[in-house]
Amino acid sequence: MKVLLTGSTGQVGYELARSLQGVGDVVAVDRNVMDLSNLDQVREVIRSVKPQLIVNPAAYTAVDKAESESELAYRINAEAPGVMAEEAKKLGAALVHYSTDYVFDGSQPSARVEDDAVGPLSVYGASKLAGEQAIAAAGIPHLIFRTSWVYGMRGKNFLLTMLRLAKERDELRVVADQHGAPTWSRTIADTTAQVLAQAHAGGNAWWDQNSGIYHLSAQGQTTWHAFTQAIIEEAGLSCNVLPITTADYPTPAKRPQYSVMSSERLMTRFCHLPDWKTALQLCMR
Repeated sequence: MKVLLTGSTGQVGYELARSLQGVGDVVAVDRNVMDLSNLDQVREVIRSVKPQLIVNPAAYTAVDKAESESELAYRINAEAPGVMAEEAKKLGAALVHYSTDYVFDGSQPSARVEDDAVGPLSVYGASKLAGEQAIAAAGIPHLIFRTSWVYGMRGKNFLLTMLRLAKERDELRVVADQHGAPTWSRTIADTTAQVLAQAHAGGNAWWDQNSGIYHLSAQGQTTWHAFTQAIIEEAGLSCNVLPITTADYPTPAKRPQYSVMSSERLMTRFCHLPDWKTALQLCMR
């Protein structure tokens, strides 16, 4: 099976380039080859590669910047996945895409399930939701994995930022009233590979039965403040972490207060997901 992987130098794409090797012949492209803001280029690459499966972790992820670059965010997060779905339909291919906990408004203090009402608070969340809807509307075999608070040991993410700041400062002030589940990029990639191995074995009937949205987040929940404390403790650093409120740290984009998602549907059908603390320890060691 020929697999086209986008965003291969991003933190999730980098891990997928390795995890997917057992799934098929992976053609991994980065932004230099397939820039999602160039829809004609997206079409050209797909038509040239002729994949049986497209895996798309590439996205516009600058949550605050998206508020002032909404057109670009929508082109990359909504229009480009729609184009991929159109091209996949012509090829008879399947599509795997990644979305976010930010499609929810975070007003309910309970874990969101896949069928719960959405209500994004930011341009980023709204653009990712539009991408989900474009793929679903195409009527192709697809998997949409919603994940949350993604981190890893490469790229730009919260973990690496906190490690850098903790080495530079004696004290950090971190938001303590937003709740979610930090998810390691390798967990996302390895879970994707496990699910796709089952899909490959199951053939067309598998996709008929299993296409749709799944939550793919680490188990458990925490706050940005407690996540930072865990990072610093695991790294063996000495830095005081003070809790602050969302109101103390205003940002251009509004974040959901409670964006914990239940991954029971994915775990019941496919495979287990680790607790966020276990995954963090594995990542940092």
